[in-house]
Amino acid sequence: MKPDDKAPAAHPSPSLDNALHDHQPGHGSAAYRTSEGAGGETRQDAMSQKGAGPLLTDNFGHTIADNQNSLKAGARGPTLLEDFILREKIFHFDHERIPERIVHARGSGAHGVFECTKAIPGITKAAIFQKTGATCPVFVRFSTVAGGSGSVDTPRDVRGFAVKFYTDAGNWDLVGNNIPVFFIQDAIKFPDLVHAVKMEADRGYPQAASAHDTFWDFIGLMPEAMHMIMWAMSDRAIPRTLRNIEGFGVHTFRFVNDAGEGKFVKFHWKPVLGLESLVWDEAVKIAGADQDFHRRDLFEAIASGNFPAWDLGVQVFDEEWAAQQPYDVLDATKLIPEEIIPVDIVGRMTLNRNVDNFFAETEQVAFLPTNVIPGIDFSNDPLLQGRLFSYLDTQKSRLGTTNFHQIPINAPKCPFHNMQRDGLMQTLVPTGRANYEPNSLDKAGEDAGPRAAPASGFTSFTQNAERNDPTEKVRVRAELFADHYSQATMFYLSQTANEQAHIASALVFELSKVTLEHVRLRVLSRLRNVDEDLAARVADGLAMDLPKAAPAARKAVKLPLSDALSIQKQAMKTFEGRKVGILFAEGSDKATIDELTKGIEAEGGTVFLVAPKVGGIPVKGGMLKAHGKLEGSPSVLFDAVASVLMPDAAAKLATQGAAVQWFMDAYGHCKTIAHCKGTQVILDKAGVFPDEGVVPNNELLSVGPVRHWAREPKVRDLA
Repeated sequence: MKPDDKAPAAHPSPSLDNALHDHQPGHGSAAYRTSEGAGGETRQDAMSQKGAGPLLTDNFGHTIADNQNSLKAGARGPTLLEDFILREKIFHFDHERIPERIVHARGSGAHGVFECTKAIPGITKAAIFQKTGATCPVFVRFSTVAGGSGSVDTPRDVRGFAVKFYTDAGNWDLVGNNIPVFFIQDAIKFPDLVHAVKMEADRGYPQAASAHDTFWDFIGLMPEAMHMIMWAMSDRAIPRTLRNIEGFGVHTFRFVNDAGEGKFVKFHWKPVLGLESLVWDEAVKIAGADQDFHRRDLFEAIASGNFPAWDLGVQVFDEEWAAQQPYDVLDATKLIPEEIIPVDIVGRMTLNRNVDNFFAETEQVAFLPTNVIPGIDFSNDPLLQGRLFSYLDTQKSRLGTTNFHQIPINAPKCPFHNMQRDGLMQTLVPTGRANYEPNSLDKAGEDAGPRAAPASGFTSFTQNAERNDPTEKVRVRAELFADHYSQATMFYLSQTANEQAHIASALVFELSKVTLEHVRLRVLSRLRNVDEDLAARVADGLAMDLPKAAPAARKAVKLPLSDALSIQKQAMKTFEGRKVGILFAEGSDKATIDELTKGIEAEGGTVFLVAPKVGGIPVKGGMLKAHGKLEGSPSVLFDAVASVLMPDAAAKLATQGAAVQWFMDAYGHCKTIAHCKGTQVILDKAGVFPDEGVVPNNELLSVGPVRHWAREPKVRDLA
């Protein structure tokens, strides 16, 4: 080569230096204009229709005109199967990773039983609700969303709450979350949402966290997400245990009765033990102390016979009522306040058996929103409509075969017969020639196989009376979908002052991790539409000036507040399902420890003994073994703490950081601290001051394992 010859420019990524490198994502930028669609969705459309930078296409080069809305039969109609753009986008997304789930990879499962406690045959013909006392087996999988299967249990995240009912009429999968609303309104945006919240593509971190640039860049451009953000930044996203979370079907479904009459329904799971959350500092420390905290708690509770339970409730309403509301019931970013339509309890689910094999059951379980039984049907919710396609498709990628329904955890517990045959990993051995119908093989004395049952089989609800014109084929959103702030404001203002501070502080923390200043400003501009005080607090926490409020696609309306949205307003003073850590050492009074243990257990709680050593320790009255060593059993693992120490042992522990931190954390996390006089030397060193939650041991039972939120301003700065 001559000196003046120039070598061809290397491609930025050598791995893409092939014939298709010009077509790789990230190659160039198209000039675009930002605008709002009819539903307030952010549109970024190319200014030039050809030539000036890459245009968005499908995988076969077809230029896409609208990447925000799926194709529907009318603005509020069902999504059409002919929408090849939606199908390709979700199809590719569903198969991006193998074999763990793309979302909800980190899961914990258990078996149980569901019992109908209130029959509702006039509302639905669903078999399980026809008779009070009817039961069926269930399998439940709880999960985080953003992290991989090896991530921790306690990040700030949505929790999946998926229930498989093995009914006599077939499997019914109620696949929901612990938050009743979602980030997006249309399934076509789900791949974008998950791409944004997952680890950043170029660096592979952060794992299981939303506090980073790409997530908040996406959120700032999606005003429809603001209601969900209030929930995600609230204490709902850092639950104390899986036994203390609510569950929601998220979408609006339908009940259909024997007369063919349909009503809308929303599903709610109410924990019998009540709602309970962590504070952020606890969540972070638990992640270090016990990465399997939620999984371990659920497993141990079931193994010990303390079976967790949830009541199933429904909100039932008709189209006439729905049409009068200031929001659209088909919008998955909205909820119906319980004060408007009370939740009617119709059943109870009790988890009473741990899995025998984690992989065979918890990992291989496949939930499908399409698994419904006669009496339960779908609505035209565009997010639900996309899920009906996506879940079946993704099981082929994860489990490798269309026969995944034959895996024991997925198989129905009632007879099933059809003409489907063969396929990878076929484990059944069908006999005879009848693999098609109609056939007349019975005329020759052969088995002719199963047939359809019009009278008792599943038939879709026939009406399309959801204020929709089915003659239209349009990519738009219904008018009321454009109100993105009214319910976000309702949620925020329904919280206690302390919970509002937690939301503001969570936003400050998350946005402090965002390195792009314009993204922080955009989110602040959205927050001004939710609540001016909230926006000001977050701006102050970030040391930023408040930008102008972002234009709202639809003027917000003032909605009544709802106490049901607040965890603290629903707090239960109970030892049921709670764990108390008792610290002791050599010379401690065994009689006092036994008395505390007996009282706590009589109230339904459990006791975990903590000491400097785990073997037998000589105490006053005999020998006592600890359940855990002090350094490995921090107070973040317990709902309340107590201590029984002799003065000399306490003085020695006061020189040890683990002991001081044990009480410092319990105090900082607003927990009840019961103690003996000898412990005072450690309390003084830990900065623990007397209040209604720092009490002598004999007052522990009367005070209970509750949070003392009035203490919080004394122990940490909140936004």
